[in-house]
Amino acid sequence: MFLLSFSAGLGLSLGSTLYDYFWWERLWLPVNLTWADLEDRDGRVYAKASDLYITLPLALLFLIVRYFFELKTRLRAPPNATLEHFYLTSGKQPKQVEVELLSRQSGLSGRQVECWFHRRRNQDRPSLLKKFREASWRFTFYLIAFIAGMGAIVDKPWFYDMKKVWEGYPIQSTIPSQYWYYMIELSFYWSLLFIIASDVKRKDFKEWIIHHVATIILISFSWFASYIRAGTLIMALHDSSDYLLELAKMFNYAGWKNTCNNIFIIFAIVFIITPLVILPSWILHCSLVYPLELYPAFFERPFLSGPGSPLAIRGTLCACLSPPLKVSLKRYFCDILHPTWLCKICVLLAG
Repeated sequence: MFLLSFSAGLGLSLGSTLYDYFWWERLWLPVNLTWADLEDRDGRVYAKASDLYITLPLALLFLIVRYFFELKTRLRAPPNATLEHFYLTSGKQPKQVEVELLSRQSGLSGRQVECWFHRRRNQDRPSLLKKFREASWRFTFYLIAFIAGMGAIVDKPWFYDMKKVWEGYPIQSTIPSQYWYYMIELSFYWSLLFIIASDVKRKDFKEWIIHHVATIILISFSWFASYIRAGTLIMALHDSSDYLLELAKMFNYAGWKNTCNNIFIIFAIVFIITPLVILPSWILHCSLVYPLELYPAFFERPFLSGPGSPLAIRGTLCACLSPPLKVSLKRYFCDILHPTWLCKICVLLAG
């Protein structure tokens, strides 16, 4: 009993010490600032770690909405012992002679036997309809998120004057549009992570898990560190191309190849411009230059003012992909356009 109590007390003490070190003010804040300076007062509200608790129930709400969004009854093959035995033991696509034999054995017409096998095969593989519904769900969210995100930042002074992104940092109060933009984006990525195991299995399954986990960590860290003004700019920048990719996938699954290719050309242009042109000339310049003019050295400043910033990492994740994620990107390009010339160009650009 004594050892149990001692171990519990030691664990609590160790946890408290790690907690204190993690939130040590010199790690997070410039000199002469404390967490007390970021307490809500006089109607001004500041970002707090506890704000992110709401993202988990919101993620559950996203899953419920997605369930009804994608809900559709799928035709299943009716139970038939004779046909099921042949399907499991002899083959999934019977020849015409076998169809006639099975028709006599099961009491069904030849057309009914062929229809049964068609439905039974569909039960064993992800249907294009399921892929279409998944893509349409992501398209709907990314499009709404981009429009809402632009609405939240387009009237802000730091959208036009990047120096204002760091003006007064970190004592920058949050406004409801920033709060909800962050909470909804983070909740959506939580929901993608929770349900990824039940989505259509793809070859880049592990890479997408890494992507979702990295995105959740980076968005959360930028909220902790009050990088909210720049964070909203980064999220809107990425949402500007994500919905185009999902729209291209939808037309691909629907069989509209020409429309898919045309939309994908637009996506490729936007995707290349946003991380390779706008990001370095707009966001990275903002985070590399301006903070050095405003703050003396403190532990977090390398993250704030350099390429190691969570915002910079989030922004360059697609432009500077690790090898597994490059493979993932190439697979998505080829999944939609292979073997067209545009696919080959995009693969070269991604590699």
